[in-house]
Amino acid sequence: MVLAVQINPTQTQQVSNKLLLYPGEPGEFLVTVSNPTDKSLQWKPEIEGDFPNDWCEHNQTNFEEILPREKREFPISLVVPENYFEDSSNINQNQPCLQIDYQMQISIFMKQTVNEIDNNKPQLVKYQVLNLSVRPNISYLDFLPTIYQEVDFVGRLVGIFEQAFDPAVQTIDTLWAYLDPLTAPTAMQDFLAHWVAWDIDSRWDIDKQRQLIRNAITIYRWHGTRYGLRLYLHFYTGLPLDEDLPEEVDKHISIQEVFNNGFVLGKTLIGEDSMIGGGRPYHFIVRLRATELLHIDESLVRKIIEQQKPAFSTYELSIINP
Repeated sequence: MVLAVQINPTQTQQVSNKLLLYPGEPGEFLVTVSNPTDKSLQWKPEIEGDFPNDWCEHNQTNFEEILPREKREFPISLVVPENYFEDSSNINQNQPCLQIDYQMQISIFMKQTVNEIDNNKPQLVKYQVLNLSVRPNISYLDFLPTIYQEVDFVGRLVGIFEQAFDPAVQTIDTLWAYLDPLTAPTAMQDFLAHWVAWDIDSRWDIDKQRQLIRNAITIYRWHGTRYGLRLYLHFYTGLPLDEDLPEEVDKHISIQEVFNNGFVLGKTLIGEDSMIGGGRPYHFIVRLRATELLHIDESLVRKIIEQQKPAFSTYELSIINP
């Protein structure tokens, strides 16, 4: 594919093309820039898009001179990792579904040169947008003997079955993504929740439901403990756990167990070895330090605490707004 760019500051054009990329196979295309004017110009391409930076390789990073009536060409290479569809690291919390369609924009900047001294700022003279589609490069013909691969009728007949069954084959190849709550389709959430015996509450949004289902076993394991309650509240509120901070620091999610004595006869210091209203056994205090953009449903927090705390314990809840 060749992108012919005629450097002309008075014209700007946008076109859209689709480029098919196969994992492990380099895709290279050539960009041609011509200078139809009578003056020497300096030009530089810039490439940007939502694809990983290590996919693209091009050599020109600085402005280069192009003489009058001269043409310049520079190649751009795109290489998708060979294990792109098998690497589970391509899916994370911020990208729950495997992305197979990207966009790339090639921009051409120009500036004039007079006596080898730059006298103006670079100007965008033209750009082109490409739609990048990452697809597996495999055909049913590859599984047939060579003698059948050379028959046109066989190729067209096998192509019918390939178009019909290819979506199912791709689903099987990425079956692991359907079993991970972070990447599974929304319709699978009820099944995955039933798989780990998790009750879905309609008050939770879909992103929090995914997190809870994925970490349900961990929450079960720490049920009835301070860490388990903090973890559960962390998933609901999105507040950090602040695990690295010391105990005396005011954390975003704080659970304090009351061990001080209540009414004391004799010398005592309130707040150090005694407290007013203290002395209740198995009592703890939950403090949530919210942020400006966070809304915390107190009734839902109390439901979480009731589910996680031992039945014989009591608690106090304090939500500190900014």
